[in-house]
Amino acid sequence: MKQIAIFNHKGGVSKTTMTFHLAWMLATLGKRVMVVDCDPQCNLTGVFLANMETDEYPFESETPQKPKNIRDAVRPAFESRPYTITATELYESNLRSGLFLLPGHVGLSEYESQLAVAHELSNTLSALQNIPGALHHAIERSAAAHNIDYALVDMSPSLGAINQNLFMTSDCFILPIAPDLFSSMALRSLARTLPKWAEWGRKASANAILKEADYPFRPITPAYLGATVSNFRKRARGGEKAKPTQAFQKWFDRLAEVRDTELLYALESSRMLLPPMTYANAHAETNQFLMEIGSLDGLIATAQELAKPVFAIDLAKDTNFRGTVRESYQAKIDNIRDGFKAGAEKVVALTDQF
Repeated sequence: MKQIAIFNHKGGVSKTTMTFHLAWMLATLGKRVMVVDCDPQCNLTGVFLANMETDEYPFESETPQKPKNIRDAVRPAFESRPYTITATELYESNLRSGLFLLPGHVGLSEYESQLAVAHELSNTLSALQNIPGALHHAIERSAAAHNIDYALVDMSPSLGAINQNLFMTSDCFILPIAPDLFSSMALRSLARTLPKWAEWGRKASANAILKEADYPFRPITPAYLGATVSNFRKRARGGEKAKPTQAFQKWFDRLAEVRDTELLYALESSRMLLPPMTYANAHAETNQFLMEIGSLDGLIATAQELAKPVFAIDLAKDTNFRGTVRESYQAKIDNIRDGFKAGAEKVVALTDQF
């Protein structure tokens, strides 16, 4: 199982949408994929709930020993319960075989401060030693029980302890961004933050107390797969391939400049990059974005109602669009499908190397 962190501490960059669409496409390519909702806002879980008739949260655990959400999955470590972390009961999409959800829970945020303390003091207080490795252990156990190939972890927009832990126990990561001023600022912030996290992760994995824990902290440094850009307008000129409009191209250029200088330099210094030939062989060079997905427009609302990604919408069956409107939307759907298919193939090619 490859654990992929989908992370940006800036909100509004289509992080959850990116996670769901990429996971669905990986499942379409024949992979068994688990999305893990670690954002206490539970937006990813809400995508799966869209086609459920329910007034109660269906993923509340009936007994502590049989967890049905991520909060209850790690409860044995965080609350020192007399039972061990076990596989969580996953929910499989009834629309896409091979796509599973490890549901979120708003109560996960209650463990944030406790995890922060454990990060700082677990090297001196053995009572805290089982906490830092608990999140990954819960994900790994669930993946093993369901023969999962990829676990895509949807994270909240923050630099808190839960995100730091999830990020530094993942095999690799993807950074979703948007073509705007604040995403450019966020990349600069990540260029400063991720090296600090990497240094902390190496110290934690070398800690003798954490090595001896029931849930050892994972000794790994995550690798950069790429950054994705979404939610922008494209326009085709003179029969050429559609490109970002002039207004958005300015921000594409700004993001590329920050990526190619500050971010990649920081990641290389922190040993968070794969070998150059690995990117080249996967056609996922670091001087390019992993995916560029244009605006989803009104299609995203329809997709959310159907619990499908935009590229899985059947306009004839799922909507009342007709004529030129349908033709316009179909072209957009096809373009979005091509973008996610190419991105998923890059992810497979990159992760096959480790």
